[in-house]
Parts: sequence; C-alpha cells; structure tokens
Amino acid sequence: MPSFSRSATVDWAGSVTEGKGQVKAATGAFTLPVTFPARIGEPAGLTSPEELVAASHAACYAMALNGTLGRHNASAARTQVTATVTADKSESGIELTTSHLKVVAEGLQGLDKNKFSEVAREAEGRCPISNALRGTMKIEVEAEVRT
Repeated sequence: MPSFSRSATVDWAGSVTEGKGQVKAATGAFTLPVTFPARIGEPAGLTSPEELVAASHAACYAMALNGTLGRHNASAARTQVTATVTADKSESGIELTTSHLKVVAEGLQGLDKNKFSEVAREAEGRCPISNALRGTMKIEVEAEVRT
C-alpha cells in the first residue's frame, strides 16, 4: 500500500495567553478556532490540541474496532466511540496522561456479548493512533453492548 499524508495549518496571532488562532484541515474538512484559555479552562465552543487528539483517537479506534469485528466474522449495526484525553498541567508544561476509549456496540452479531470486551481490547492494539500514543499515555478501553 502506498504511503499517504494529511496536514493541517494553524494561523495564530498574538501571545500564547492572549492570542487566538484557527486550525484548518488541508482537505477543507474543517476550520476550528483555538485559544490557550479555552485549552486549559472552559472551552466556550473552541477546540484544543487535546480535543483534536481525542477526535483522531476516537475515529481511528472506531475503524480498527469494526475491522477487528470483521476479522472475527462479527459485526455491529452501530458503534459509538468516545475518547476522553486527560492532561496534567504543571510547571514544566502540559502532559497528556490518558486516553480513555468508551465504546458502545448496538446490534452485535456473530460474537458472544461476553467476548466483546476482549475484541475491543484487541482492536485498540490495531489502531494506528493508539500505537502512536502508547508509551507516552495510558490507554484505557471500556466496552459495552446494548441490544
């Protein structure tokens, strides 16, 4: 498979604490406002690097999970993945500590409900974003099946 790349650009004006910017996907898929106060305080409708990491982790994991279900000859009518990235702020700066993946599967077929947590953990190991984060962050998986 050939390699591929994706990019985003941030246009920032001002100091770190008083400035603001916009992160724009090169594809045109999104343009999002960012500020430092929204990063460490109340977001007020603005995003942050940590939220973007959570978004990429949730999207990547959802794909890895559904691919892993397929490898087990199983499927889900719907999966909902929420990634919550936690960071600590100290004198040395901001450190991402944890990404908690919560997945809820509905309409699970071809797999015993009790095995879903095991497959969900296996999928985490197949997620490229998890693999990039592992070693620097704790990755947690919480799995639930709803009928």
